[in-house]
Amino acid sequence: MKYRRYDDMFKVEAVELALQPDIQTQDVAAQLGIHPFMLSRWKKEYREGRLMAKPSKGSGAEAAELRRQIRQLERDNRKLNEENEILKEARRFFGQRRPGDTDS
Repeated sequence: MKYRRYDDMFKVEAVELALQPDIQTQDVAAQLGIHPFMLSRWKKEYREGRLMAKPSKGSGAEAAELRRQIRQLERDNRKLNEENEILKEARRFFGQRRPGDTDS
């Protein structure tokens, strides 16, 4: 007889589904194709803090990519702010006004 191993993420998702109000453990187990006793055991481990979802392996790479993108956006933002200040200075220097400007 072959035994199937379930990863912690699957177990946690199953437990969180079974912990929803008005949902019975037996129904969740039947939907997932697992024995209700197994799901009950996972629920116990979850309550005791022995069962927690581990971050996926790709999440570290994704986080690094997001940090890289944030740094790039911050650089772009600084550059645009500098360009905007230069344009404001030039406008003041040349005394140009935008349409709709009034003398105040």
